[in-house]
Amino acid sequence: MIDITLQNFEPDLIHASMKAPVLLDIWAPWCGPCKTLGPLLERLETAYAGRFTLAKLNSDEQPEIAGQLSQAFGVRSIPFCVMFDKGAPVDGFVGAQPEAQIRAFLDRHVPTLAEAEAEAEVEEAEELEAAGDTDAALAKLQQAVAMAPGNDTARCDYLKLLLELGRVPQARMAYEPIANKTALDARIAALGHWLAACEQAPQARDPQSLAAAIAADRRDFAARFELAQRHFAASRFTEAMDELLEIVMRDKEWNEQLARKTYVAILELMTKPAPKAAAAAEPAKGTLEVAGRATPTTADPVIEQYRRKLSMALF
Repeated sequence: MIDITLQNFEPDLIHASMKAPVLLDIWAPWCGPCKTLGPLLERLETAYAGRFTLAKLNSDEQPEIAGQLSQAFGVRSIPFCVMFDKGAPVDGFVGAQPEAQIRAFLDRHVPTLAEAEAEAEVEEAEELEAAGDTDAALAKLQQAVAMAPGNDTARCDYLKLLLELGRVPQARMAYEPIANKTALDARIAALGHWLAACEQAPQARDPQSLAAAIAADRRDFAARFELAQRHFAASRFTEAMDELLEIVMRDKEWNEQLARKTYVAILELMTKPAPKAAAAAEPAKGTLEVAGRATPTTADPVIEQYRRKLSMALF
């Protein structure tokens, strides 16, 4: 449990919620229901074993924060609890609710024990992969998927690393449980295209034969796509997009827009995940930011170049 002030609001509430949900309990010493709710929330924080953090804010001592949150949610009474997740307030409740109702509220926002353990494995895997220990990273991701089969982020990270390591049959097995989600998740769709390229590349004609076929007929889109798949499977992403762009420029609708869809998939795979809210910079004195500030990023010039190329080809 932590006490929130204007000084630690940003690091201990906003940025802390990027890692795990934080429940802010807004209370006052004179509030009778607050004295009932407070100890119950403390017991629940212990019972949930680190899956959320309890933060408390004395509204008499911190009226600016309490006032802004009350205004944002249209609430004028206490106790008032606000759940912060991924740097922003996402839900709340008012009054000293029974334990069963609070548990139901928490369960809507707090990861299960298995999910929390899986997230920890994913974080460790990221560190291991960054350090070059891909085998250990792969083992961590495999464990994360086993702990929480429904965690699509962990599964996608696992699938991506398998494809990077050339373990295609294993990647196919990992992909099957999410294969029906391609319309809902761009990353899953992109990984599906990459997996297909890796599976098809071994049966493709050699580069010399493909180059000869394309030279003989610039509209031999099957040969050009075959060459693009060879590049894609080998992680030669820009070379693959160059071939796909030639198809799109000549026939946007070829094979149900397969060239365009594959091109977009490669751009998705090349794009780094959106950064978390910045943890270093503090807000100006006397100001309060309820939502975390995104870290400014510099666009990858290669990705931007290929986005423009596709836009020009399409429009």
